[in-house]
Amino acid sequence: MSLSADARPLPAFAARAVSVGGSPVREILALTERPGVISFAGGLPAPELFDTVGLRASYEAALGGPTAARALQYSTTEGAPELREAVAVRARARGLATTADDVLVTTGSQQGLALLAATLLEPGDTVLVENPTYLAALQCFGLAGARVIPVPCDAQGLLPDALEEILLRERPKLLYTVPTFQNPTGRTLPGARRAAVAALAARRGLWLVEDDPYGDLRYEGDHEPWLAAHPGAEDRTALLGSFSKVMAPGLRLGWMRAPAALRRAAVVAKQAADLHTSTVDQLAAAHYLVAHDLDAHVATVREAYRARRDALLAGLGGALPAGSEWTRPQGGMFVWARLPEGYDATALLKSAVAHDVAYVPGAPFFTGAPDPRTLRLSFTTHTPAEIAEGLDRLGRALA
Repeated sequence: MSLSADARPLPAFAARAVSVGGSPVREILALTERPGVISFAGGLPAPELFDTVGLRASYEAALGGPTAARALQYSTTEGAPELREAVAVRARARGLATTADDVLVTTGSQQGLALLAATLLEPGDTVLVENPTYLAALQCFGLAGARVIPVPCDAQGLLPDALEEILLRERPKLLYTVPTFQNPTGRTLPGARRAAVAALAARRGLWLVEDDPYGDLRYEGDHEPWLAAHPGAEDRTALLGSFSKVMAPGLRLGWMRAPAALRRAAVVAKQAADLHTSTVDQLAAAHYLVAHDLDAHVATVREAYRARRDALLAGLGGALPAGSEWTRPQGGMFVWARLPEGYDATALLKSAVAHDVAYVPGAPFFTGAPDPRTLRLSFTTHTPAEIAEGLDRLGRALA
């Protein structure tokens, strides 16, 4: 049945849906899925390191034991009590006083970020971020209609003095930070700066959103206390965590630890978004955390990733042009590199893909003027031998 000639056009999309672009990282991943490509582009866990046996047994227990009927039923928005308690236990082991009631289970930590944006931000509100920062956070704040302002950073992360100056000038509503093994740079904010950020947030009236998907992937050094554990941050920090990097991303399980009033508001926002996170996935994860030693599994993953990080760091000097610089992360999944003057990492990506190797140009991670010479390299999904081959290809592509 054809439309009549006088049919009117459809109403326009919301301005935010048009103004916020897609993720270049996701687009690059689609380009590099063909066989033979060695990709440093994705922030993906290594699939051969998933505990598929343990996870399969956990799903069988969730679906075959006393929780079987419950696993296939609707659940509470806050999340399965068993999983919330397991998250609380792990947080307490890291020195952060937490109960199950402090925890909201989310569909990946990315949903936690979206819930916080929906709960805290009005169009035009000001959000502070590290520069560069996690690309999907920029998308999330853009969709909320926020005004995003970068905080100057150095090799150790955001600068408290610069943060204080911006707080006085801009009156922002929240600061979003990935202080441990940051995406994309891999850097970690030192403890003294964390304490200074917490004190500034308390003195100037600022929400803190602390995103920590990589904190368990430490290869050297000691854990830094979460921002949420510092004096001044207790009543204003939403801590986001995830099982994606330590269990499996396909579970889409994350969590938020937040003050009671903020958590209640986020629960309402989640009810509007998806009612609740998958019940069967939550119960399987909760069973896994009781029946299996996640810390032992993570230790195995860390050993493999440490060797892969070291292989990447050892070969970058021969792959990148003379005069390049790069970070040496103590953990996480990423190395951040900067090419010499005159190079453009975005323009060079086409040559890299033609040589069957890929990376993510750094420009999309910036707020404001980007640095075109930067690129992000992930080392987790390839063996040291494959990394060496990938760096050889990259060297030829950049020559």
